[in-house]
Amino acid sequence: MDNLSNIVKYSKQIKLLYVEDNPEARQTTLVMFNEFFKEVRVAVDGEDGFNAFQEDQFDLIITDINMPKLNGIEMIEKIRTINKNIPILVLSAYNESGYFMDSIKLGVEGYLLKPVNMEQFLGVLEKVVATIKLQQEVKKNLYFLEQYQNATDASSIVSKTDLKGIITYVNDEFCKISGYPREELIGQAHNIVRHPDNPSTLFQEIWDTIKVDKKAWQGILRNKSKNNKSYYVKTTIQPILDQDGNILEYIALRDDVTDVMNPKKQFYDLVGSVDEAIVILVKIERFDDIEKFYGQQLSVEIEQKFAHKLLEYMPQRCTFEKTFVLGDGEYAFAKDKANCVIGIDNLIIQVKEFQKIVNSARLDIGELQYDISVVVSVSYGKNSIENAKHGLKEILLNNSDFIIASDYLEKEQVQAGKNFIVLQMIRQAIEDKKIISYFQPIVNNATQEIDKYESLVRLVDEEDKVLSPYFFLDISKKGKYYTQITSIVLDNSFDALNQTTKDISINLSALDIEKVFIREKIFQLLEQYKEQASRLVFELLEDEVIKDFELIKTFIMDVKEYGVQIAIDDFGAGYSNFERLLDYQPDILKIDASLIKNIEHDSYSLNVVETIIVFAKKQNIKIVAEYVENENIFKILRDLDVDYSQGYYFAKPDLLSAHE
Repeated sequence: MDNLSNIVKYSKQIKLLYVEDNPEARQTTLVMFNEFFKEVRVAVDGEDGFNAFQEDQFDLIITDINMPKLNGIEMIEKIRTINKNIPILVLSAYNESGYFMDSIKLGVEGYLLKPVNMEQFLGVLEKVVATIKLQQEVKKNLYFLEQYQNATDASSIVSKTDLKGIITYVNDEFCKISGYPREELIGQAHNIVRHPDNPSTLFQEIWDTIKVDKKAWQGILRNKSKNNKSYYVKTTIQPILDQDGNILEYIALRDDVTDVMNPKKQFYDLVGSVDEAIVILVKIERFDDIEKFYGQQLSVEIEQKFAHKLLEYMPQRCTFEKTFVLGDGEYAFAKDKANCVIGIDNLIIQVKEFQKIVNSARLDIGELQYDISVVVSVSYGKNSIENAKHGLKEILLNNSDFIIASDYLEKEQVQAGKNFIVLQMIRQAIEDKKIISYFQPIVNNATQEIDKYESLVRLVDEEDKVLSPYFFLDISKKGKYYTQITSIVLDNSFDALNQTTKDISINLSALDIEKVFIREKIFQLLEQYKEQASRLVFELLEDEVIKDFELIKTFIMDVKEYGVQIAIDDFGAGYSNFERLLDYQPDILKIDASLIKNIEHDSYSLNVVETIIVFAKKQNIKIVAEYVENENIFKILRDLDVDYSQGYYFAKPDLLSAHE
């Protein structure tokens, strides 16, 4: 449809069912519809619309969403049980976006935003008219031609062969992608474009399907062009039958899916073919949220369309020729550094400008617009891909949005060397039994007496220097030593029950609990110290992503059978939340240090702490405040009716003998 007259010419053949409950909106819009359609039947609500659909024949339905009796979505559902193909347009207000996914699932043809304006209506009408015209033409086709139509729907690169597989026809797109002129293809066997990497069993499967079973075969084939370049095609091969079921010929239709199939390989091949490359990695921020909100199908559409937009936004002076779609919202640009005509410094300026343009633009998908922001990692020289990848990790870690990462691989290698030294130190400390436990008092605010001790791991190095977990614990998680350290801490902590009459608190992470060995050890120790188990407190850390939440809940219930108390550590920060309390049913909350240390001067921290206290008191949960560093903080907490305090104001962590 090139112009208005063509649109009207075909729309005047269309009979419309218009469903709208608002009289004012109906009257205004009906004036427009009467100008374009042969006949318009009006229904005043969803039930009236469905009854009209059953009574009469229509070519098109335009319906509102929010209506009495049956809303638009419910009416469409009922119509689709009768006719799955009739085109339906949805009239939608901006506040009805919640119905968007439901309408997509029901296969609506498009959307009109209220109030309907002429420009918007014509844009949608053009597509609908084309669809209806196509449907009408398809109905006129004979049985013989319908088989061709079914195959043609699958692709646009076309060839035909006789019963022996000799090519009898190719279209221009086939010649273009294969690199062969038509005269070199006609009369040749189809294996002229077959790539040798395809297994012979694949082609036996194809012949069995199309010749023996007389069914269409669909799949992805790797082909080879005249200049030996590989390309991938999504292929449908359809046997063409006469009305008696005899095969007349075969038609094959294809889509070029080279970029979809192998973008990473193309990207790596390009970078690997030059001495020094410029690599720009672009990643959509919070792409996982886009996928969860819009669904996989629409997020893929967004991702693919955005790839084309990125190349449009990239300044021409940068001379990048292609956007590589790497998946999960990540894209790449690459080129030979030797061919950078504007110099690296100017290129970086241009790329920053590109990022600003991208982050201020909107992406249109159908009738909807999406605001998308990206982060960018630039690397040039040797190891450019690896450096750019490390740069992206650094961006996500530090919550930044742009980085020049040309030396990040070298930095990571240096850090890896340091990590190796720390791992050696950990291994030696385990062998020398120099993984020890310090204990920090937890003071009863009412009596100012020590009621409990928290067990805290320490490492004694070869120079007898005592190191806090900051220097070794996270690194130990990268190797096999973390579980060994946890095991030692458990032994130390349970043994402390024999050295004091106070309670002992032990930190446990989800990583600890999910380890079978650690769980078994805990229950062995609980049996061994059964009489003293009621003096144990397990402080659940939430610094790990929980893989098996039900396992954690079961663990909590099982240890409580021994009288063990459960505390939630660092409450008020990180993953901790009130909802989690319903699952853990803790006995103690330990308020996060970041809230306590600012409580003197920060009203927000004070308000949060007060809220936690009110909640805990109602639930009969005891409260421990960490990071109590001075008398003033202690007095504030005591006045707030916090049960326990822990911090340097009372004592630093030390060997248990130093406190007792």
